[in-house]
Amino acid sequence: MRRFFLSILILCHLNIAGSAVRADEQRTVDESVRKSGATPDLSFQLPTLDGQLVAIDKAPDVKATVVCFLGAECPMVKIYSPRLIAFANQFSAQGVRFVAVNSNRQDTLDDIRGYLNQHPLPFPYVRDEGNAVADQFGAARTPEVFVLNSELQIVYHGRIDDQYEPGINRPAATHNDLRNAIEQTLAGQPVAVAKTPPVGCMIGKIRRPVTPSPEATVQVTYCDQVARVLQKHCIECHRAGEIGPFALDSYEEAVGWADTSLEVIDNGRMPPWHASSEHGTFANARDMPAADKEIIRQWIAAGMPKGDESKMPEPANFASLWADGQKPDLEIAMRAEPYKIPAEGTVEYQYFVIDPGFTEEKWVKAAQVIPGNRSVVHHAIVFIRPPDDQPFRGVGWLTAYVPGQRMIPMPPGHARRVPAGSRLVFQMHYTTNGTEQEDLSKVGVIFADPTEVTEEVITLIGIDQEFEIPPQAENHEVKGRVRWMPNDGKLLAIAPHMHVRGKSFEMSAEKPDGSTTLLNVPQYDFNWQHSYVLSEPVPLSEITNLNFTATFDNSEKNPFNPDPTQWVNWGDQTWEEMAVVFLEVSDPLKKSEEKSGDNLQARMNRRQARNDSTPVEDVLSEADRRARIEEQVQKFVNDFFDRLDTNHDGVLMRSEAPVALRTRFGQYDHNNDQAADRSELEAIARRRFDR
Repeated sequence: MRRFFLSILILCHLNIAGSAVRADEQRTVDESVRKSGATPDLSFQLPTLDGQLVAIDKAPDVKATVVCFLGAECPMVKIYSPRLIAFANQFSAQGVRFVAVNSNRQDTLDDIRGYLNQHPLPFPYVRDEGNAVADQFGAARTPEVFVLNSELQIVYHGRIDDQYEPGINRPAATHNDLRNAIEQTLAGQPVAVAKTPPVGCMIGKIRRPVTPSPEATVQVTYCDQVARVLQKHCIECHRAGEIGPFALDSYEEAVGWADTSLEVIDNGRMPPWHASSEHGTFANARDMPAADKEIIRQWIAAGMPKGDESKMPEPANFASLWADGQKPDLEIAMRAEPYKIPAEGTVEYQYFVIDPGFTEEKWVKAAQVIPGNRSVVHHAIVFIRPPDDQPFRGVGWLTAYVPGQRMIPMPPGHARRVPAGSRLVFQMHYTTNGTEQEDLSKVGVIFADPTEVTEEVITLIGIDQEFEIPPQAENHEVKGRVRWMPNDGKLLAIAPHMHVRGKSFEMSAEKPDGSTTLLNVPQYDFNWQHSYVLSEPVPLSEITNLNFTATFDNSEKNPFNPDPTQWVNWGDQTWEEMAVVFLEVSDPLKKSEEKSGDNLQARMNRRQARNDSTPVEDVLSEADRRARIEEQVQKFVNDFFDRLDTNHDGVLMRSEAPVALRTRFGQYDHNNDQAADRSELEAIARRRFDR
């Protein structure tokens, strides 16, 4: 099957930028384009940061002028800045003049200087205090560009091109709108496409004060109500040093970003949460009640008054191992030196193996990844790789970082076991942002007293790798199940994982009296890899099976789809797909059989109902026990190769293994030849079942 190598990386922070043009903005776009025949010119004069005046007026040597409305913090501006620099370098010698205009009230001089240090524009950058020029042009977003002819009449207005949209990074632009407009204007031709919808953050404009309505009983102010809403739903990410591309923890920032904030709240992109409220309740839910949304809406409509500062809420404390000046017991960097991330292109998953120096078994009750550079770390997972001779359950998950995911402490007595001699594997997924970057992420851990641990936390996996999604399939279902779970355990959290064609996800529990939906994600979003933490852990003792359905959209209707004409199979990269669910499960160290004398037949009946390979450690004769173990070993090895040995040669190459397996491939590859054969798998399986 022919497959094209198409790269797509998803920039989580682009979710804050607007994509749809509102009705009032579209009218402004229409009016500004009509001005090309009615307005003699759009000349203006504004100062640079250093106070030098820049005049945009008619000049005999200027054939076209490109006016770029840019903000200092908008992610869409940052990702498009290299393209604007390239256009200026290419077209300036041909009589094209470029100017950047900042009309944001919230952008400070430090914000702008920081942006210009990262993106040294070869053309003037001017301040539009009071947004008079933005209003003159009818500009509403950043980035938003206008091409003027030699008479300073608008011949093009809109986006730069169509490569980037909120959450979307196409391999290349299919409509080079700004370039085409410049080239056609220089050639003396009419611009074929004179108007496109601008895509970006809304300009933070100064508004005229609004007199409260006589009917209004309570005036909504920032200090009394809005600051509390933002603190509850937004500031965890939108504050200095966090993933949010701008802060919302001050009045001036909240005012400047108010329109953008309301837009992304109204269209459901913020706060990021995707579980249906009809199934399950979750400890880390991010739902914003309608009443809180209405507070933001009323505040904006009232002119965004500040109010009485004495009514400001106390600063919030957010869960972190580094909170309140405290430090974890151990901090472990992913490597000795920072990893360099290029300015553009796709960066394949990077793996860094670190020896933390554990000479004895450790129990970890809390772990947190701290990205070294949040602007490029899409997600990070830290796995435990135990020594080859150590029995170990689960996929070895220690902790993970994904943008916007809250840290939920483990319940008392819960901890993860890390065998002596284990190494840690950092799986790093980076995205480029237009400038070269470096990252040195680390993980912090807090150890538990082994005598206080009553529940071992392990991560199980449900997976299907044998799917093939047809071209143009709009609702392709892939079904799978969890093949093993501890009988006395409890389900703590569910984390589905698909890529950009992922459309929806559902997980259900089969019980003797019927099936129950544990999690429904009707609109899966690859940009937000949530772990849904159950408000009440679900006992596994009465569950016979945990099943999942992952639905994919490989059609043209999916705006994130890199190529709807391709057949899609399992793969690590975002243009391939995965159908995986990770489950956080607790397993008591003292089993119920030990506590209650649970009878042999009842336990065997439950395990038979699950139809899995759970070891049966019951009172059997030694010969029968050995025979049962060997039967389990051969079933495990056969299933392993059937699912993963894609070329059916009886050897699993590391390159064939899924990403979750590569991180601990050394457990299977005893001779380190980058391949695992049947004898190596049998040795592992015998250790697993004979215990």
